[in-house]
Order: sequence, then C-alpha cells, then structure tokens
Amino acid sequence: MFSTFFQGFLLSAAMILPIGAQNAFVLQQGSKKQFHLMSALLCALSDVILITAGVFGGSALLSQSEILLLLITWGGVAFLLWYGWNAFKTAFSKDIELSQSENQVKSRWRVIVTLVAVTWLNPHVYLDTFVVIGSIGGQLTSELRPWFTCGAVFASISWFFALSLLAAWFSPILSKARSQRIINLFVGCVMWFIAVQLAAQGWKTLF
Repeated sequence: MFSTFFQGFLLSAAMILPIGAQNAFVLQQGSKKQFHLMSALLCALSDVILITAGVFGGSALLSQSEILLLLITWGGVAFLLWYGWNAFKTAFSKDIELSQSENQVKSRWRVIVTLVAVTWLNPHVYLDTFVVIGSIGGQLTSELRPWFTCGAVFASISWFFALSLLAAWFSPILSKARSQRIINLFVGCVMWFIAVQLAAQGWKTLF
C-alpha cells in the first residue's frame, strides 16, 4: 500500500512541478503576500477534486466529450491571453510601485475568480489529472485506488503550500519594483506560452 501511495505521489509531483498557470499565479500572489495561503488552498482543493474524479472515472467522461474539451480549450486561451496582457502591462508600467499598490486592494473574490479561471479553464489541468493520473490510477484495484489518490493529493497540497510560503518568505526581495517587473514578465510569458499551446491543440482538433 505504501508503494502505491508513493507511486501516486511521484506521478502527481511530476505533473505539478513544471511551471504552469497555477504555479505562476501562486508565485505572484506569494511575492506580494496577497491572499497567498488562500491561493495555495484553492489550488490544492481543486487538485483534490480533479485527481479524485479522474481516478474514479472522470477520465472516461472527458475522453468521450470533445465538445466540452474544445469549450474549455478556447475559453482557457482567451483568459490566459487576457491575464498575460495585464501582467505585461504591469511589468512595463512606468510607475510599477503605484500599480502594485493598486493591486494590493484587490478584493478576495477577485482573486478567487481569477484563480478558479486559471485552474478550471486550463485543459492542461484536466490532461494531467484526468488523462495521466486518472488513467493510471483507474487501472488499480478498488483497494489500492484510495492509496494512490491520497499520494497524488498529498503531493499537490505539499507543493502549492511550499511554493506559496517560500514566495512569501522571500517577499522583501520579490516585492521590490525590479523583482515585480521580472515576475510579471515571467507570468505573462508563461500565460501566453500556454495559450499558444492550447490554441494549437484546439486548432488541430477543429481541423
């Protein structure tokens, strides 16, 4: 059972560690100490739902609905392009400190809505949790599936909170104007890179 738990942990870690939209957002919030723990919690809870659903049958549902996947894909492309554009605008702002102070007054709900969009409008999340983790976990026996799922979930929770706390710990350095320019450039590049990848996948599916 422990080996199954460890298998789930390693597979989930391999899916989460590469920089993606969720990681970039959590890093950005942590660098400003702006609802960073809440951001980590929401990412972790989303992964708990998606991983559990994927292992216990969600992967089959997604593979049967091309229309649903297309809607998620193009919705994700639009949102990521918009978010990346805002990150680039902040990075190239002449008065970035004023821009950052304005961002500090973001409402809790705006952060929640943005994070939900970053997570649930990103088809890569479904591919990781449903197609990869879900398909492998779904092949296990009913006795081993919960152990595999717990391992995968534990990796996600550990990573997001570690990233959030480390970013907050280094916030005296990361919150400086120059650091914020670099972070926003990085976030913008990540968001647009993922958007281009999603658009290419969506285009191939259409044609």
